[in-house]
Amino acid sequence: MSFDYAGLFGALRPETALVVGALLVLSLDLSLLKGSSAGARRGVALILGSLALVVAGWLAWVGPHGPVFGGVLVLDRFATATRVGVLSLMLLAMGTASCNRAGRNPAELVAVMLFAAVGFTLMAAAQQLLIAFLSLELASLSLYILAGFDKSRPESAEAGLKYYLFGGMAAAFLLFGLSLVYGLTGSIDLPAIAESLRSQPPNALLMVALVMILVAFGFKAAAAPFHLWAPDVYEGAPTVAASLVASASKLAAFTFFTRILWTGFYPVAGSISTSAVTPGWLAPLAAISALSMLIGNFGALAQQNVRRLLAYSAIAHSGVLMLGVMAAGDYGVGPLFYYASTYGIAAVGAFAVVGVVEASGGCQKITDLAGLARRSPLLAGCLSVFILSLAGIPPLAGFFGKFSVFASALRLGGLAGPAGWLVVLAIALSAVALYYYLIVLKQALIEAPAQGAGKIAIPAAAEVALVAAAVLLILLGVRPSLILGLF
Repeated sequence: MSFDYAGLFGALRPETALVVGALLVLSLDLSLLKGSSAGARRGVALILGSLALVVAGWLAWVGPHGPVFGGVLVLDRFATATRVGVLSLMLLAMGTASCNRAGRNPAELVAVMLFAAVGFTLMAAAQQLLIAFLSLELASLSLYILAGFDKSRPESAEAGLKYYLFGGMAAAFLLFGLSLVYGLTGSIDLPAIAESLRSQPPNALLMVALVMILVAFGFKAAAAPFHLWAPDVYEGAPTVAASLVASASKLAAFTFFTRILWTGFYPVAGSISTSAVTPGWLAPLAAISALSMLIGNFGALAQQNVRRLLAYSAIAHSGVLMLGVMAAGDYGVGPLFYYASTYGIAAVGAFAVVGVVEASGGCQKITDLAGLARRSPLLAGCLSVFILSLAGIPPLAGFFGKFSVFASALRLGGLAGPAGWLVVLAIALSAVALYYYLIVLKQALIEAPAQGAGKIAIPAAAEVALVAAAVLLILLGVRPSLILGLF
């Protein structure tokens, strides 16, 4: 194994830029800006944080490719696209931070966001179990802090505590599962693990390890039946934290576990290509996918709170994304990445709208969006794009995301196989999803505003983020090859 430290530093330039940006934001806030107004401190922190994300994204795009440091990291197209994707989503989310009510500590908020970005980008490239686990926990700890960041609201503290407790349990499952894999194979490198598993028959201990890894995957992806934390966290966390959990975190998590499952555990994947399912991790993943789509879509029907509706929507989308994971080994990761990234853009945009409305007087119930078209035509127009993309309406990116995932899943065995049944279920539940999405649009576009509700002022940073997200969804819907062509 070759340990090229110069090559490692070159590969980690994006992470270096993020860490330097976080330290710079904190240093300036504690020294030169100590006596400045809250608005000035927030503006400087957001500008420096955004600049760090832009620099890191550019370094990730033009950086080295291939294995790094003896294969500890691998910078293939999937890793590079994910690194740039999560940084872009975080840049959009940074714009919503200007509406964040936890404004007393803007530098700390931005710094924690940048540390979360470091974890996300390392998750995308990790090919060794130890680095993979450490990067996952760095991202997770940052998100726990962000979820409980608004100290003025008990709901935020509750969200942070619940997220931490569930996350700690999921981390224990993952670490125990990975330790069993190390004991069985004698390696923590994913290719070496796959080679060892090819030479030995599956055993009960390996199945236990795979179940534990899938439990952790279900938590990180907010998939049923490991989803119970999601509605409370989405409801109570600050807007910027909820948008990151729904977007960048989901994209990084699906890349992370797709690499682990298809690079390290490909020999024990099993098969779901015909009605005669063979044992492996594909079968339980298919069950989690179906359960997530059912619980997510029908759970959303009963919601009156807009944030909880978006949470159940995220659970349903996780079920569809798992179809992309199942098809990724044989038919590539392009559909999975396209769907996860475009869903992330729509989720960030939807939470940005909620955050702006909250800052102008509150937005908890769906009815709080009533008359949005009269209060702010820009917000209503952008929300329409985000909601219709989440619903999968052409020509927006959400439609082509679902189409590409469904097409790749159908190639696993056609309509006669379990994957085909899952696709049929997903298409049927898309009609259910359209109903609750249209309820949101009805309030925003048709209903009259509440008495005394005035015009909504949009912060400049949030306005740029909203327009950029809407334009991206339209552009990537018209030209899906801009992303799918990368793979």
